[in-house]
Amino acid sequence: MFVLGIDPGLSRCGYGVIKIGKPKEKAVSAGVIRTSPNEVTSVRLFEIRNEIRTLISEYRPEVVAIERVLFQRNVKTAVSVSQVIGVIMVEALDADCEIAEYSPTEVKLAVAGYGGAQKAEIQTMVQLLLGIEKKLDPVDAADALAVALCYSANRSMVAR
Repeated sequence: MFVLGIDPGLSRCGYGVIKIGKPKEKAVSAGVIRTSPNEVTSVRLFEIRNEIRTLISEYRPEVVAIERVLFQRNVKTAVSVSQVIGVIMVEALDADCEIAEYSPTEVKLAVAGYGGAQKAEIQTMVQLLLGIEKKLDPVDAADALAVALCYSANRSMVAR
């Protein structure tokens, strides 16, 4: 089973694909979709949509796991991230993927063991859990893999 994890953002949208299998999860792909702040929002959303569509077509995930936006100090940022999430959800549904949403605290808890983990701790745990030797740069890719791992951890808990 493949899971596409997403750390949504308009300028940098992290993605990570994992394969859930035995004995553990395996990283398949990770990266960042970048859009130019010089473009209008609609063009940037279109670019993200196209990249997500390509990822779904290439990896055929059964699930798209997305980090949920709960609070942003900057309203403009919160709105643009919400728009990105909407575009991703529509693409996932169009491809018959299950959609799972997790708060940042849920992701941190699943990956690092506590909800107050810092970004560096999440990146280290993602590397350890997936056997990745080098740091993922930018960190958005590691965050996206963490979201996918959160789905796997929650799936395991439900199965028990």
